Amino acid sequence: MSELKPILLVEDNPRDLELTLAALEKCQLANDVVVARDGAEALAFLSRRDPHTGKPIGLPAVVLLDLKLPKIDGLEVLERVKSDPETRQVPIVMLTASREESDLVRSYRLGVNAFVVKPVDFQEFFQAIRDLGAFWAILNEPPVGCARRRDWTPAGG
Repeated sequence: MSELKPILLVEDNPRDLELTLAALEKCQLANDVVVARDGAEALAFLSRRDPHTGKPIGLPAVVLLDLKLPKIDGLEVLERVKSDPETRQVPIVMLTASREESDLVRSYRLGVNAFVVKPVDFQEFFQAIRDLGAFWAILNEPPVGCARRRDWTPAGG
């Protein structure tokens, strides 16, 4: 049996990050959760390449991606990931507070797999994250991919 792929959580808001991690932990998923706090960190994680093959090392099972991020926003991250043949099959869930129709439409045009508006209510938010984690890490059947990465840390981190 192959090793589990990690979940990449891209979130800059400390409160939302803490709640999301707590909800994922409560799901008792065996997947590692890797946190990137801005779009640049997310792209660095996704673009790490094996020096022998040039292929990405251990792509995640899913990326939970905030829309409004420092350095590189979520839509730009989405566009870059979906335009790269090596990463385009990675499922991306836009997890955002934005209810803007233009953000929703642009996300789907760029290839997002799901667009989830963060509920304001704590219990609803918690349940939404648990459901997302369970679906993408357990129920979803992705194409065969690489094993998880255990050694990644952001530059300077």
